Amino acid sequence: MAQAVARAFDTGEHLAVQAGTGTGKSLAYLVPAIARAVAAEEPVVVSTATIALQRQLVDRDLPRLADALAGALPRRPTFALLKGRGNYLCLNKIHNGSAGSTEPEDRPQDELFDAVAATALGRDVKRLTAWSSDTETGDRDELKPGVPDRSWSQVSVSARECIGVARCPFGTDCFAERARDKAGHSDVVVTNHALLAIDAISDAAVLPEHRFLIVDEAHDLVDRVTSVATAELSATSLGIAHRRAARLIDAELAQRLEAATATFASLIHDTSPGRMDRLDDELAAHLTALRDAAHRARSAIDTSPADPKAAAARSEAVTALTDLGDTASRVLDSFGPAIPDRTDVVWLDHEDNRGTVRAVLRVAPLSVAGLLRARLFGHSTAVLTSATLTVGGNFEAMAGAWGLAGGDEESEASASPESLRSSPPAWRGIDVGSPFQHAKSGILYVAAHLPAPGRDGTGSAEQLDEIAGLITAAGGRTLGLFSSMRAARAAAGIMRDRLDTPVLCQGEDTTSALVERFAADPATSLFGTLSLWQGVDVPGPSLSLVLIDRIPFPRPDDPLLTARQRAVTAHGGNGFMAVSASHAALLLAQGAGRLLRGTQDRGVVAVLDSRMATARYSSYLRASLPPFWATTDSARVRGALERLRDQA
Repeated sequence: MAQAVARAFDTGEHLAVQAGTGTGKSLAYLVPAIARAVAAEEPVVVSTATIALQRQLVDRDLPRLADALAGALPRRPTFALLKGRGNYLCLNKIHNGSAGSTEPEDRPQDELFDAVAATALGRDVKRLTAWSSDTETGDRDELKPGVPDRSWSQVSVSARECIGVARCPFGTDCFAERARDKAGHSDVVVTNHALLAIDAISDAAVLPEHRFLIVDEAHDLVDRVTSVATAELSATSLGIAHRRAARLIDAELAQRLEAATATFASLIHDTSPGRMDRLDDELAAHLTALRDAAHRARSAIDTSPADPKAAAARSEAVTALTDLGDTASRVLDSFGPAIPDRTDVVWLDHEDNRGTVRAVLRVAPLSVAGLLRARLFGHSTAVLTSATLTVGGNFEAMAGAWGLAGGDEESEASASPESLRSSPPAWRGIDVGSPFQHAKSGILYVAAHLPAPGRDGTGSAEQLDEIAGLITAAGGRTLGLFSSMRAARAAAGIMRDRLDTPVLCQGEDTTSALVERFAADPATSLFGTLSLWQGVDVPGPSLSLVLIDRIPFPRPDDPLLTARQRAVTAHGGNGFMAVSASHAALLLAQGAGRLLRGTQDRGVVAVLDSRMATARYSSYLRASLPPFWATTDSARVRGALERLRDQA
């Protein structure tokens, strides 16, 4: 892998590398990255999906490599961790802004300690203000214990809300600018997929200029970029925009903006949730009124005052109004083309927020392939790596979603026209294998005798019997991966009555605390949903059975994936295979990857969905999984689990 990465940097050919757990892939890409950065005197950017991997790279791998390679390089390599501006304290907002108001724009900061100090928000802001004088970095992740998002938002700004280092009285002390400066002088810059997406989407450079990019956890790249490219309108965002603008514009404009935001918020609250394929006249009229009111208010705000406090307030108001107006325009424009030619998907969510309904209108790109091709892979040589990149046995589905060399027809069909304008960049994919002997270390058990899963999301009596029997044979030591929290909670409740071993369920404590308890006690089982499919690393005897309740197809009401599936079908492809089956295959591979985390691990992956053995697409799904020894014989599997239990 290290040789392949070095070759990609030499040739400019993009590289996709599937590297199984335990191959040491971070070292395999960091060594050639450091060598290239030092030799060329230009940075290599490494992007990851999770904070845990960022910390591993910055706190463990890079310091060790800097020591190990010191004698082989002309100088010691340097590295830095760079996050979005909102992850750092803003000194101007703390000292000149609205930090600590009950609503961010409701009160000046000098009222904080008298009026709000008794509240949790006030206590948090007081603590954060004191911390700003002690911290060297202002980095939120270094605050122990942490604070809720609402508290942090009182002392931070987004990149677009920042008034700029030249106008800010704290520009020379700015934590975010210090981090950017350090990154700009480092050989390896570690960041996250969200910041990478912002750097690609926006016209302003967020990351240091670079020609070489490594994307670790690349299976998550499309989802993270899609999330960044998704815009929304809700009563909360509308209210913030109105409050920020009201003091800065005349009464008539403020009243018009308030009427437009209030009417629109009421309308989406009373509208049924789901994907919107057509725009009715009422919603169109209110979106137009909202767009126009936001743009008029935005135009009325003077952004030139020299006073930092006034500049900060105006910058925040302008950003909120611009987002509001641009999102309304984007929703309106998305309905212009006919359905097969649309590049955006619009839907309405009704979210339960502590017993109250929060209505959110969202608009997201149907595909980010064109964006990635033009704005990311067109400007840098990229290495994309993960333990799970092949879907159905090859790289084509992922390559199509990334906007590389076409991918297969079905993947490309869901892409926007922009995806196809530039010629696909050259790329190749390699699988460097795994240190595990999967066929000797693991069993893939498909419970072919069980009835197909029902639509209600909970397990059948036969499935629950199977779960109880398998966990009993394993003596606990089970990670249960479920398609929904409802199914996980229902199964956990029933198993607690039927088993003698403890059962934990996601949501009863923080996920990290639950995983720690699970790992510490081999008799314990842990049930949960999506984050456990990808985020659990428990080597050793505490985990010998991974249960998967059903094939993890996307929900039939998922607005974005169903729209992508429809687009593929409209272009003559197989929408089910290109979208639903690929989605399920990737998650199955991630879930099955929880079993073997060390070379001494042994165990069973049990899929309790008979379609995995009987459906036409079952071979496609199995081709995405490690080459375990496969069986449908329940008795043999229980015998194997009992032997593992006794050995442990």
